[in-house]
Amino acid sequence: MTTQIKFGTDGWRGIIADDFTFDNVRRVGNAMAHYVHKHEDATKGLVVGYDTRFASQRAAEIISEVLAGSGIAVRLSNDYTPTPALSYAVKNLGTAGGVMITSSHNPYNWNGVKYKASYGGSGTPAIMRAIEGELDSPRLEGRGGSVTLTDFKTPYIAAIKQFVDLPAIQKAGFKFAIDVMYGAGRGVLKGIFTESGINHFEIRGELNPLFPGINPEPIEPHIKALQDAVVHAHAQAGMATDGDADRLGAVAEDGSFVDSHKCFSVVLQWLLKRKQWPGEIVRAFNTTRMLDRIAAKHGRKLHECGIGFKYICDLMLERDILIGGEESGGIGIRRHMPERDGILNSLLLANIMAEEEKPLGQLVRDLQKEYGEHHYGRVDLHLRNDVKEEAMRRAQEKPATLGSFRVQKVETLDGVKFFLDAPTHGQGAEAWVLVRSSGTEPLLRIYCEAASPDLVSQILKETEEFVQAGSEAAVSDPAGVK
Repeated sequence: MTTQIKFGTDGWRGIIADDFTFDNVRRVGNAMAHYVHKHEDATKGLVVGYDTRFASQRAAEIISEVLAGSGIAVRLSNDYTPTPALSYAVKNLGTAGGVMITSSHNPYNWNGVKYKASYGGSGTPAIMRAIEGELDSPRLEGRGGSVTLTDFKTPYIAAIKQFVDLPAIQKAGFKFAIDVMYGAGRGVLKGIFTESGINHFEIRGELNPLFPGINPEPIEPHIKALQDAVVHAHAQAGMATDGDADRLGAVAEDGSFVDSHKCFSVVLQWLLKRKQWPGEIVRAFNTTRMLDRIAAKHGRKLHECGIGFKYICDLMLERDILIGGEESGGIGIRRHMPERDGILNSLLLANIMAEEEKPLGQLVRDLQKEYGEHHYGRVDLHLRNDVKEEAMRRAQEKPATLGSFRVQKVETLDGVKFFLDAPTHGQGAEAWVLVRSSGTEPLLRIYCEAASPDLVSQILKETEEFVQAGSEAAVSDPAGVK
């Protein structure tokens, strides 16, 4: 039987050897070839990159062969490459698009394929639907195709260095810990800091496709090694990037986790207050509303969109967007490219610390003081599809209460978000909880923001009880409360 291939918010992912097979990689490559020949200027060629996962390099070679066999000139990365470096290559070289072999932050036994469009960002929903529609097309053959090994990292590094003041970071004298989580960011930030004389050290930079003991996702508990390293080395901040280095997580000087919401808020505040760059802001449906308060204070329009960076990218292509971001750690700055970039945002955090002369934790505390306490948590529930669907059906009925909380209003942009009648502690965050089902995995996520960590924990617990009502089939995977 032919395996069903379903594209999610950022391409196709599957379990290695079960779903992610070389035959399926060929099917995806052929679908992309059909799309490019029909909808893009195929003479501009494509770029192909790969991360540090098992079979990534070979899959990149195979998909390059399929694309070249259709008559497309392919530039294939000569080394493990961060996704943002591959995306920058699309923009810098003016190609018709790009293909990245990665499963991002998924566990070690997953791999996948991302498609980057001609503008250097995630393929729009329309592009992804068009590629998915070509999966059963016959093998496309053409003339003139080729595969050339290419260095994508050097031009990318030169580009991101232009966004920060490296001498100022060096002069500030802070020490930085870098955690690449065995991923494709290995050596990149380390090389920039070494060249600039910035005090730093890198952990988990060796090649190990098993990602021992962790998922390469820059959230708790997977960044515990970075938290320990920051405290042990008396560093002022730690930055972690995920498996393909397009997402960011951070650690404050006391070892506490700084989630993507706070990283986004710190960067946004700096861009508006210090840089005063023009443009609007966009955030995903599951992202902190502290961003709304920052945008309002500076008179900037803020857009809310569905979950998945492709929706943010869509708005970046349509409007004058300064910055956009999502809960999972993806933050993109339009004047660089309409793409998330964990390495660039690590550099920006270091630059902000240097300019403000404050460690990362102090920057976060200053934001909480100015805009109110905003604390966040997430729980991932691994569920059978029937249990997941039943939970979403009950959520969509918009109950008047959720656990012990009265529901004030409900929004359904992407999943079901309940705004709850809960304490705000003065200027703290309004309480909301979002229940959202994965379209590609037996997974349901619960996201929550409220004015205190205890309140977040209570809301998550009571929402999990709502989801699991009448079923013992769920396995909880807490992603932390901060």
